Amino acid sequence: MEEQKSTFWKEAKQTLLWPFLFFGIGLWRLLATGDWFYLVNFGYIGSALFIGDLLTRMLSPKKKVIGRKVTQLMIGLYMLGLLGFIGHENMQMEGFFSYLLAGVFAGATLHYFIAKIVGPLVFGRAWCGWACWTAMVLDFLPWTRPRTGRIRNLGLIRYVHLIISFLLVLFVWFILKRPIGRGQEFAWLILGNIAYYASSILLAAFLKDNRAFCKYGCPIPPLQKLGTRFSLLRIQADRDLCNECAACEKTCPMNIRLLEYIKRGKRILSTECILCQTCVRTCHNKALKATFKMDAGFKEFLTFSR
Repeated sequence: MEEQKSTFWKEAKQTLLWPFLFFGIGLWRLLATGDWFYLVNFGYIGSALFIGDLLTRMLSPKKKVIGRKVTQLMIGLYMLGLLGFIGHENMQMEGFFSYLLAGVFAGATLHYFIAKIVGPLVFGRAWCGWACWTAMVLDFLPWTRPRTGRIRNLGLIRYVHLIISFLLVLFVWFILKRPIGRGQEFAWLILGNIAYYASSILLAAFLKDNRAFCKYGCPIPPLQKLGTRFSLLRIQADRDLCNECAACEKTCPMNIRLLEYIKRGKRILSTECILCQTCVRTCHNKALKATFKMDAGFKEFLTFSR
């Protein structure tokens, strides 16, 4: 009993990183702007991460995924529902580009800066695994384990998507000379999300892979990948506990060849890792865990089907 209590408090202390980090960001913006929204906003996000992380650590292996899904719903519904649909702020990629051109420091600007540009230096692509409102829906689809590997070179579409999004905003601003107003922002948000959800669900159903859109169509990973190469937070294996059964690799939703990193004595350095921790809860020997330290990854080990 005492050992269980000790483990509980140890796990609880580790999860305090998230509210500490995000309340700190909120306090920084409060002091800079005098706007209490930032403290409430980032305090809420940090609290959602704390709750999900704590549940993930405390629940049994089969139920650990509940923690991540709780956080996904808390953050995804808040950002898309409250900030987007109620606040009429365009949280899509095009909204971010538009705010940059307008010189407006809006919620989307700060969101992209922290979650998708600078934040990956600390927590990699955890946004994709724990907070994305598109993946929030995709992770409830039945194809959690990819039946085959990735389709080689199809991921380049993500970069094309990013470039087209940027060029589209430039076209509206400098050719049509119609800066996007509040009404247009809301319409863009609705149409953009309809397109994202429709294409991602159809792609998942066609390829029998919940995360197919993340691998082939989403424009966000190209923004995250540079910082993710140097991420402090990654999955690490204990070589003494790992028996190379490959259970983690078989269940990885992103088709990462985890054993290639483990055999080399490295953390999972792939920029495709979304820190969903499916591998952690799959490992029967409890050989995997998330750790903080400095290293860098420039070699991708992925499974391809064709």
